[in-house]
Amino acid sequence: MKHFGFGVGRWFPLLCALLATSGPAAADPLPARAPEIANYDIQVRLDAEAKTLSGTQRVTWRNATGEPVAELWFHLYLNAFKNSESTFFKESGGQLRGDRMSDDGWGFIEVTKIALAGGADLAAGATFEHPDDDNAADRTVWRVPLPAPVPPGGEVALDMAFEAKLPQVFARTGYFKDYFLVGQWFPKLAVYEPAGTRGRQAGGWNCHQFHANSEFYADFGRYRVEITLPRRFVVGATGKRVERRDNADGTSAHVFEQADVIDFAWTASPRFLEVQARFSGEADVTAKEYAEVAARLGRSLDEVRLSDVDITVLLQPEHGRQAERHVAAAKQAIKWFGLWYGRYPYPTLTVVDPAFGARGSGGMEYPTFITAGTTVLFNRWPFDRMLLPEEVTVHEFGHQYWQSMVASNEFEESWLDEGFNSYATGKVMRQAFGPWTIDALGLRIGSAELPRLGNSVERMFDRVRTPAWGYSSSGNYGFNSYARTDLTLRTLEGLLGPQAMARVMRTYHERFRFRHPSSEDFYKVVDEVAGRDLRDFFAQAIERPGVLDDEVAVVTSARVEEPRGVFGEGPARKTVTGKDAREQAQRKDAAGGRPWRSTVLVRRRGEVALPTSLRLEFEGGESQTLTLLETEPPAGSVDVEKAGLLPAAAGSEPWRSRFKRLELTSPKRLVAAGIDPERRLELDVNRLNDARRVEPDSSAATAWSARFVFWLQQIVALAGL
Repeated sequence: MKHFGFGVGRWFPLLCALLATSGPAAADPLPARAPEIANYDIQVRLDAEAKTLSGTQRVTWRNATGEPVAELWFHLYLNAFKNSESTFFKESGGQLRGDRMSDDGWGFIEVTKIALAGGADLAAGATFEHPDDDNAADRTVWRVPLPAPVPPGGEVALDMAFEAKLPQVFARTGYFKDYFLVGQWFPKLAVYEPAGTRGRQAGGWNCHQFHANSEFYADFGRYRVEITLPRRFVVGATGKRVERRDNADGTSAHVFEQADVIDFAWTASPRFLEVQARFSGEADVTAKEYAEVAARLGRSLDEVRLSDVDITVLLQPEHGRQAERHVAAAKQAIKWFGLWYGRYPYPTLTVVDPAFGARGSGGMEYPTFITAGTTVLFNRWPFDRMLLPEEVTVHEFGHQYWQSMVASNEFEESWLDEGFNSYATGKVMRQAFGPWTIDALGLRIGSAELPRLGNSVERMFDRVRTPAWGYSSSGNYGFNSYARTDLTLRTLEGLLGPQAMARVMRTYHERFRFRHPSSEDFYKVVDEVAGRDLRDFFAQAIERPGVLDDEVAVVTSARVEEPRGVFGEGPARKTVTGKDAREQAQRKDAAGGRPWRSTVLVRRRGEVALPTSLRLEFEGGESQTLTLLETEPPAGSVDVEKAGLLPAAAGSEPWRSRFKRLELTSPKRLVAAGIDPERRLELDVNRLNDARRVEPDSSAATAWSARFVFWLQQIVALAGL
């Protein structure tokens, strides 16, 4: 790519208006507690040899809506692994994130009892549903009619028993030898949404099947879970361990409790190396950091103050040398997510390092409980300079904010979860560890560059806001939900400015902590904080398919030629010959030089049209930044100052035509032109065409050639040739 060292230019009118009107939104006090909608009291026993669970649970559901509810809907997620006819298996082909399901690794869950607490059996009327497709063989959604509707504000309590066979580790859950990661393992209530919620015409249960690409959506509640298993196992789980009992039969019972969460997961292995640490809101954050964050957010020091957190890292012994890396990453995540978005409200965090052979359980999030991912390679140089273990830990912790506390619907709006968290993860990694995620053997790749690697015109067919199972491919689900949303939010930050964007994200988290927001809720917060309607931005970037690809197609600059030909009429008619014109040009050049006439053609190759600017570079180092407006400049030779091409009045519309040709005269020769020189539009799929010189610049090709030669040398050396 041609790069001309453009500095930060003038903000054009739309951006000036945004910055002038943005300010601190009224702080929404962080709620101390979540509404208790679905409470669980679970007792489960693990048969470590048979890889099975036997459980009972008392589940209490409170109807927080204004309408009676006559049935309950449950997720039975483990049935996604029951056979090759499940919707999950048909969509995934038995593989997920590069991990393939074992031929003999089936898993399932069967509810053996469901009854009103102390009352009538409900099993006879229960049915399996498939609301998303016509797959009658799918058994992941279960509908249970009630003898009488639960009135508004009322409660219903059920006693349930279940048996489960864990799959061999795959798609976030299961076993590998004597390692267990137990996620989405119990009959779990769906979310009842009253009319008006997220566009619903009528109230009903939001209960989607378990799809290949989708994750989860659940209500908040209080969990008390007692796990009984062989005494040799080290156990970690959501929440705080409040009791441990050693039983006469060689088992131990571990009791964990946690309120204000949407889920519960646990792990067990006799091989875990248990590392304890503590994040201190006083010792791990400086007074200067508190003050700077408070000023940027427009919040008081008390509002940004953080709480202490007990950290447990459950490591595989062969990764023991990485213990401090995991702890450091967890502390940095607690610190910066907490400072920017609101304090982490739970007293514990457990980080699990999956066993070798169980990578399918890595990189996953549950409330207060996350799984990381590493290998022994990262113990040693040069791989110890690759911060992938840190990035996984930071990312999975970030889900405590984006989906666990701000509990959006991952089935339907995955961008509000994975994309927000990808954006926030990158900011934390750059803040805490510097610009480079990988810095080894001369290769430098940062979290700012990684999301761009998959961005191309081939991504134009899906809109970001699509149900997780509705994308044209699994790859497009991943790109749109993660990387494209990250790039979209970074583009929004480029348009709003860092301070306004920081206040947007803080306000959104404050307002919707322990709630279920939608895309429209986020749009409203952006408009409120920016002081301007930005729906057009989201309509293009989120609600419609398409790509952003603006290019500088042509740049020319030549001396203004002297006129020649026949001029005037009648007796005044005069002929100027070519020789006359050349002689006149020579006289002007001798007197100080003719002006230069330059042409710049910019084109919009994609469908997304956002405000941008154009930097013109002239001989001698002078430059000028122009706004690309909706209206075309006057035709012909144009003086940029007099033609109104410099920043104009606030309220100018973004450039929407497919091309724009600028012709201008200037005393100095134009040498280069570049669109979006400040690099605000991260969504741009091709930066190689953003700038162009009048004459080719060989320095870029030389740099790429040198880099290629270097890596060729490294490959040869590693191969021993």
